[in-house]
Amino acid sequence: MDRTDLLPVGRRVAYWRGRRKLSQQVLADRLGKSKSWVDKVERGVRSLDKVSTLQNIAAVLRIDTAVLLGRDAQPAGLIERAEGVERIRVALSTYEIALERPSARRVLPGDRLAREVAHVWTTFQHARYPQVVDQLPQVVASAQRTHAHDPDRGRVPLVEAYRVTAALLVKLGVPDVAWLAVDRAMTAATGDRVSVAAAAVQLGQVLRVSGRARVAKSVTLTAAYRIAPTVIEFGDPAELSLCGTLLVQAALAAARDGDDGTAVELIDEAAEMAARVGDGHDFYRTGFGATAVELARIAVAVESGDADEAMARHEKVTRRDGWRWLAAEHRAAYLVDVARAYLHADDPVSAGRVLTEAERIAPAEIRHRPAGREILAQVARDPAAPTTLSHLAATLGVG
Repeated sequence: MDRTDLLPVGRRVAYWRGRRKLSQQVLADRLGKSKSWVDKVERGVRSLDKVSTLQNIAAVLRIDTAVLLGRDAQPAGLIERAEGVERIRVALSTYEIALERPSARRVLPGDRLAREVAHVWTTFQHARYPQVVDQLPQVVASAQRTHAHDPDRGRVPLVEAYRVTAALLVKLGVPDVAWLAVDRAMTAATGDRVSVAAAAVQLGQVLRVSGRARVAKSVTLTAAYRIAPTVIEFGDPAELSLCGTLLVQAALAAARDGDDGTAVELIDEAAEMAARVGDGHDFYRTGFGATAVELARIAVAVESGDADEAMARHEKVTRRDGWRWLAAEHRAAYLVDVARAYLHADDPVSAGRVLTEAERIAPAEIRHRPAGREILAQVARDPAAPTTLSHLAATLGVG
């Protein structure tokens, strides 16, 4: 490791200024600053908390901004991520099983495969997206082979492998490959009402981010009412979780489509089911419960442009016990939405505070998710943005 990685940013400015054989006065002149300003920066008396300033200094010193910050010069591993997504695409596009091509690879028993898929889901819920990208190609290939060898025991793990693949690809902003995964999931699930409902959760997500909100609402509502109990009070909590999550997806789609009234009605309906399920459960990887529904209500308000409603509810929801029980991925993704609401309300300071919390809970939500990077760029442009976010924006090359 280059020992300059261990230096404060001001000392790195001094180091690279020396390497470029520039005096403090020359650097100051090229930046349009005073010599005293440069001296204070190098001694750490003055902090560098604006992305534009960091970029200007890096340009004068002829180095990458990330190098100035002591970070990896490749922003967020974008090349590695693209290569990983391509490997997932290849795994999803393999048809050797249908063509009956022999495979020399061992077929995993159904129970072993189920454990591996569960591990990938857990890794996803901890928002460790680079690890999930690395794991999925092999897991998808194994799931397809096991299902071909033992359709009965292999079906549920295969559906779940496709579901987590679609969920990840939605996060990474690759809806076309996510569509392939969720289409495979729905096909594999056919005939199993529970698996169909589970796969429809990701189908709704993919349709919504692909700009087909009205279709997303229709599909998720159909799936929800297919699995809904006749009487809520007697419903199985796991199936209520699936039904309620599908209603939430339909509500988000309705809000995206501009149908705010329907969105609120669907959230209210989901809330009734959540009251029966309670917080602290994660049936079918939904995280469904009263707190999750309240987060969805806030997300609907953000989507509908009602920032005041969203912020008022946000201040209360994060004090619930149920908030801490939700997966890191779920909480951080929600906070990215709330940061957007604060920006709409012209409150960049609160947006920065919320985004800082999201980055603490799940760094990958900001570093690897396009939606997170976009919000980060907007927050970092404000002079009042937290220094840590300004540095992160510079490192990632956004802003």
